[in-house]
Amino acid sequence: MLFFSIPFFTAVPARAADKPVLDGSILTQDRESIGTDTKITRGVDLMAGYSKIVRLGPEKIYAGGTTMASREVEKVMISVMVERAQEGDDAWSFYDSWQKENHNVDRVGSNRTLEVEGGYYYRVRCIHSANDDVSSSFTNGVYVEEDSIFPDILPEL
Repeated sequence: MLFFSIPFFTAVPARAADKPVLDGSILTQDRESIGTDTKITRGVDLMAGYSKIVRLGPEKIYAGGTTMASREVEKVMISVMVERAQEGDDAWSFYDSWQKENHNVDRVGSNRTLEVEGGYYYRVRCIHSANDDVSSSFTNGVYVEEDSIFPDILPEL
């Protein structure tokens, strides 16, 4: 009897396939997204890295990331790239980028608050390195709405 009741109590996970995906990033209406690194090289210095994007309001985002080394290293670095796309696009386009490098430490982080154009999905892509070890991470696409404080057409008085 227990055998026959198992299918009725099994949870069905939400499927990402129901949402559009662009270059590995799900296009979402979520307020924020965090991406964790995928190792490109095998090494001993790089422990982890992540990228993060948060929609702060209409036409405003927080973007950044962190790189963590397994110990104090000579050089630890993060390159942060902000990309944008609209639903139906076949590729992300460049929006902004910056990088930060620290020496003789075990981590580096960098973030910015950016004024952006509404009506787009934005994602953050980071490259993480500790000495010669390298990895990358990226977030899902977060939709940023347009600022509607000033309507396009003002009513006649």
